[in-house]
Amino acid sequence: MKPDWDKLMGEFAGSATQLVADVDCTADGKSLCETVGVRGYPSIKWGDPSDLQDYQGGRDFDALKNFADENLKPMCSPKNLDLCDDEKKAQITKYQDMSDEDLAAAISSEEKKLDDAEAEFKAEVEKLLPITGYNRYGPDNDKSFTLQAVKTCH
Repeated sequence: MKPDWDKLMGEFAGSATQLVADVDCTADGKSLCETVGVRGYPSIKWGDPSDLQDYQGGRDFDALKNFADENLKPMCSPKNLDLCDDEKKAQITKYQDMSDEDLAAAISSEEKKLDDAEAEFKAEVEKLLPITGYNRYGPDNDKSFTLQAVKTCH
């Protein structure tokens, strides 16, 4: 994969809006890799630098190049409002125009919804455990059986 990646980096070298690069996660780039969630090598991340996503496509040059051509471009965001449709512009502007206090209250309200949904999920799982023959620690009272295992169906 390395020769194809190097070729792809060459294709995008000098671009003002697209970056194709590599980072050595075992040396100077270790802290960056930890920050963006690299857990195995080689890993390919793409997207907004504040919200990088895992690349799941092909690893040959043609697949990488096609993906880059289609996806590595400026996108609608607070920094690129001109690329947004009217609905998204209005949504972004709404949040930008909020005072710090109002924005904090809106975030808190959404976080409460997440917490409430999590609590409801846990309560419903507790109701299901007796029906399935499992207790909160699994079928054999295994303490390693966790709620996370139920969530991920393991």
